[in-house]
Amino acid sequence: MFQQTLGSRVDFDGVGVHSGLPVQLSLLPAEAHTGIVFHLFDKSDLLHEIKAVSANAALMDLSTVVGDPRGAHVATIEHLMAALYAMGIDNVVVQIDAHETPIMDGCAAGFIAAIRESGIISQAARRRFLRVLKPVTVEMDGARAEYRPHNGTRFEIEIDFDSPVIGRQTYCADLTADRFAEDLSRARTFGFMKDVERLWAAGYALGSSLDNSVVIGDDGRIINPDGLRYTDEFVRHKALDAVGDQALAGARVLGCYRSYRGGHKLNALALQALLADHRAYEIVEMPSRLVDPVRHAPLVAVAAPAYGPQIL
Repeated sequence: MFQQTLGSRVDFDGVGVHSGLPVQLSLLPAEAHTGIVFHLFDKSDLLHEIKAVSANAALMDLSTVVGDPRGAHVATIEHLMAALYAMGIDNVVVQIDAHETPIMDGCAAGFIAAIRESGIISQAARRRFLRVLKPVTVEMDGARAEYRPHNGTRFEIEIDFDSPVIGRQTYCADLTADRFAEDLSRARTFGFMKDVERLWAAGYALGSSLDNSVVIGDDGRIINPDGLRYTDEFVRHKALDAVGDQALAGARVLGCYRSYRGGHKLNALALQALLADHRAYEIVEMPSRLVDPVRHAPLVAVAAPAYGPQIL
């Protein structure tokens, strides 16, 4: 019912999965109503403040990016955002010295462990909820996503790959901190060996390795010596990404998010479509209709432009 922040500062070191460059990231407790805000320091020690909200998100395929990809921005924020959202952290300042968060081991488990070790502090300000009132649907290149009313925060994610090791997989569950930690947090990002040279040529996946990605070989088999962490790790990772992308709503979402063959761009488009239709949601301070909610004005959604060529 009340907003929350971290109990203490948390520091991370690693590399960006696409840039391959070293990065230092710190999570700092923040005051109520701060939200999740990135503080990016460039080479001249100039501070760029970028709030992690839908209006600041660029429409990209391979990761979630806030800010201007041609200038001050932070990329691949989805795993961190998913961990903060699932653990109920509303207010944090994220200090970072590079344009991409550390990939860690390709999932959100490291962030979850650090948040739990830091502790969670309740704040004297009520949390806002975005309650979905009617269906909102978007489609793109054979993929589909929609928000529907639901008395909780639910994700129904389905993927369908022309690969014998993946195929068609589905994950459906209401989101809780424990369920996220157990079901989704350890699911790693994944890719195909056949795409590596194309991605490298485009400046992507330069920091990808078997230490932070599940890799599928040209023979359709998993290359990683230890195999999969879940039998359906692929759809679980897509669900993890969807949680992180929904965290850009600016409020806790009460509704069901469904997607078929989705990705970061589709997730962003669905959230933008929801926020653009003020009849499709309401902002309240009570999560249940059993209690008379305090209603607020709708969130303001600004469609973000797509920057540069999109890598499919």
